Amino acid sequence: MNGYFQIVERGGKCHVKLVPPTNGGEPIQRDELFEYLNYKNITFDMKLLVSTLAGLESVAYFPTITDFLHKDGEYVKVTCAPDAMSVSVRMIPCFDGGEQMSKEEFMREFTGRGISYGYDDAAIDAFLANREYCKSVVLVKGTPPVQGEDAKIEYFFNTNPRVRPTLNDDGTVDFFNLNTINHINAGDLLARLTPAVLGTPGKNVKGEVINPREVKTLALKYGHNIRVNETETEAFSEVSGHVSLVEGKIFVSNVLEVENVDNSVGNIDYDGSVQVNGNVCENFTVKAKGSIEVRGVVEGAYLEAGENITIMRGMNGMRKGELKAGGNVVAKFLENAKVIADGFVEADTILHSNITAGTDIRVSGSKGFIAGGRACATNSVEVKNLGSQMGADTIIEVGMDTGVKTNMQELKKEIVEINKQLTTIRPVLEGAKAKIQQGIRMTADQLGQIQKLALLSKELNEKLQNDISELNKYQDTQDSQTSNMGQVIVRGDVYPGTKVVIGDVSMVVKSTMKYCRFIKEGGEVKMVGIN
Repeated sequence: MNGYFQIVERGGKCHVKLVPPTNGGEPIQRDELFEYLNYKNITFDMKLLVSTLAGLESVAYFPTITDFLHKDGEYVKVTCAPDAMSVSVRMIPCFDGGEQMSKEEFMREFTGRGISYGYDDAAIDAFLANREYCKSVVLVKGTPPVQGEDAKIEYFFNTNPRVRPTLNDDGTVDFFNLNTINHINAGDLLARLTPAVLGTPGKNVKGEVINPREVKTLALKYGHNIRVNETETEAFSEVSGHVSLVEGKIFVSNVLEVENVDNSVGNIDYDGSVQVNGNVCENFTVKAKGSIEVRGVVEGAYLEAGENITIMRGMNGMRKGELKAGGNVVAKFLENAKVIADGFVEADTILHSNITAGTDIRVSGSKGFIAGGRACATNSVEVKNLGSQMGADTIIEVGMDTGVKTNMQELKKEIVEINKQLTTIRPVLEGAKAKIQQGIRMTADQLGQIQKLALLSKELNEKLQNDISELNKYQDTQDSQTSNMGQVIVRGDVYPGTKVVIGDVSMVVKSTMKYCRFIKEGGEVKMVGIN
C-alpha cells in the first residue's frame, strides 16, 4: 500500500498523520502533501516537514499552528490524459471525523469535467469498497480506434529490371547475357492484390468519435493478354512472352520490342516473337520461339526462330553469322552467311553464303543474283542471275529433302569417325590375342585395359552397322523421291563454272546461258527453256 496522509485533530490544532508505505508501495509524495495543505490553508513548517518525511519509518503526527475548525470530507483529484483516452483519480482521506464521499458525489467529480464515456463500473465499485489513498487508479477508459491495413500488391516478376551481366562458372563476366527480360509462360501468376482493411472508429472519455487513419486502397491495373480472377485480386498471363510494370500498370506481350541488340540489351532468348527496330550487332544472339523481325541489318550474329525470320535491310554474316528458322527466311540481302530454313528463303541477292531451304529459294530482286557459296532447296531455286562473271564457285542443289540430306551427311561423318577408332583398336586387340595364344602372361592392369577395348570395339561395331543401315534407308528414300524432283529456274544469265545438282546427278555450266530451266531427265541434268 502507498504511503498516505490525513488531517487529524490534536489539542484543537490540525496535525498531519503521516503513514509510511507497506509491501513495496510508494512513499508519500511531498509535492502532493504541500499542495493539499496549502489548498486547505493549513500553515506548517516546510523544513521540519521535509525532514520528518525523510526519516519516516512508522506512523507519525506532524503538528501545525492551524486550528482544527472543520471536518472536511475526502478530496479527489481527477486527471484526464492528454489524449482524453483515460481518466485516473487520486483520493486523499477525509479529515478526522469527516464523512466519506458517496458514489453519487464521487461520480459528479467526473461528470462535472465533461467525462461521459468509458466508465469501468466494476473498477469504480471496487475502488469505493476498498479505498486506497494517495494512489493513482484508472477508472475511465476510452475505446481506441482499430487501425485498418493498407492494400498491397505483390508482383511475381522483377519490377525493376536492370542491366546486369551474367557471371560465368569460372568467375568471368558475360556481357552478352544481361538478363533484361522478364520471361513468362501462359497461365503464370503475375500479381496478387491484398485488399485494404477498413479500420473501426473509437471514442474518447468525452464521448468524441476518433476516426482511424485512412487506408490506402489499390486496384490491379493491367493491359492486354492478362486475365484476372472473379474478385480481381489475382492477375494471370494469357500468353507466353514477357512482362513489365510501367507506372503501376502490368503489360504482357508475346512480342518483345527492342531498339537494337547490342551491349545495352545483350543476348535475347524469348518465348514469343522479337521485333528489333534497329540492328543486331556482331557476336550477339537472338532466339525466339515465335518470329524474329529486324528492321535494320544483322552483322555477324546468330538468329534462331521457331517461326519466320525477316531482315528488312539484310545480313552480312562476316563468315560467322547464322540464321536458323522453323519457318521462312526473308531478307534484303544475304552475304557471307549461313542460313537454314524449314520453309523457303527469299532475298534480293545472295553472295558467298551457305543456304539450305526446306522448300524453295527465291532471289527475285532487281539484281536478283546468287554468286558464290552453296544454295540447297528441296523443291526449287528461282533466280534472276546465277553464278559470277568472276568465276566464284557457285553450287545449286535441288531435288532432295534437305533434312534427309543433312542426316545423311551426319551419318557419313559418324561412319568415318567410327572406322578411324576401329582402325586404332583392332591392332591392339589382335596383338593381345596373339600373346595369349603364345602363353605370354599379362598383368591385371593390361588385361583390364584389353577388356575395355574389346567392349568398346563391340559397341563401335554395333553403332557402325546401325549407321550403315540408317544411311541405306535414307539413300533408298532419296532415290525414290528424286527421280524427277526439283528444278532450277534462271530468268537472266547463268555464268560458267556454276554447278547444278539435282538429286544424285549434277552438271557444271560450261558457257553463259540465258532464260533457262534445269531439270533432271534421263538420269542427267538438262537445260530447257522457260515455259
